Amino acid sequence: MTTQSFTEQDVESFFDQTTSTYLNFWDSSGVLHTGYFDGDDDHDYQAAAERTSDVVATEAGINASSYVLDVGCGCGPFLMYLTGRFGCRGEGLDLSIERINFAREQLTGDKADLNVNFTHGSATAMPYEDNTFTHVVSQDSLCLIPDKPKTHSEVFRVLQPGGVFAFSDFLQPKTDISERGRKHVYDRVRWNNGYSYMGYQQALEEAGFVVTHARNLEPQIRQTYRVIGKAATERAAETDDPAAREWMLGFAESCGEIEHAIDRGEFGWGIFVARKPA
Repeated sequence: MTTQSFTEQDVESFFDQTTSTYLNFWDSSGVLHTGYFDGDDDHDYQAAAERTSDVVATEAGINASSYVLDVGCGCGPFLMYLTGRFGCRGEGLDLSIERINFAREQLTGDKADLNVNFTHGSATAMPYEDNTFTHVVSQDSLCLIPDKPKTHSEVFRVLQPGGVFAFSDFLQPKTDISERGRKHVYDRVRWNNGYSYMGYQQALEEAGFVVTHARNLEPQIRQTYRVIGKAATERAAETDDPAAREWMLGFAESCGEIEHAIDRGEFGWGIFVARKPA
């Protein structure tokens, strides 16, 4: 079975409507991406999520002189981490106004001096000039964009010659998806379809990039959903709100189904680094 056909408006509406729910359950600081775990016995999601950010930043080669665009920045924690750690400049772009508003609200206190700006907009029509950024990054969001080749061309356009495109993203290892996989993995977040591990690299090359590094990280995504599924079950048992309990138990069920989808070869995760030729 193939997946549904969702539009950018469907994706935007979904994330606008679910932002507060995810923040209340998953992570109140807005960290909502896959973790890079040390091993199968590692259950520290926060540490794993931070490790993902470290890996992408290191492999991208970001430093104080970088000007970074985070595409699909969500609630902004990755970009704020980069600008805070390296002292670089940053721009965040996301389709969800609710997530952009949340990100802007975080720029207070010790984050007030970060050289960062958040913009509501589409990755298929970026509001930036050609050759603007030294780096474009993203975490687990590009798969949600219906017109992926258009996004790749936009990333290529706004990168400076020699600039780096570094990101993590979900993978679709096989073409045909079961009904269970479609319901719990793809339709759940309004995801149309994705690339396989090798297909992603081919798509980047077709957009003009030179792929310099790629990692297929299926075990990491399995552990992520194992950990957060268990956390959802535990939190459901502790809450007195029937609606919240129902949502958490439903989420935990989906996490289990996602693990099965991974076993069936219907879902994956990888990290990619590509360069725009100088």
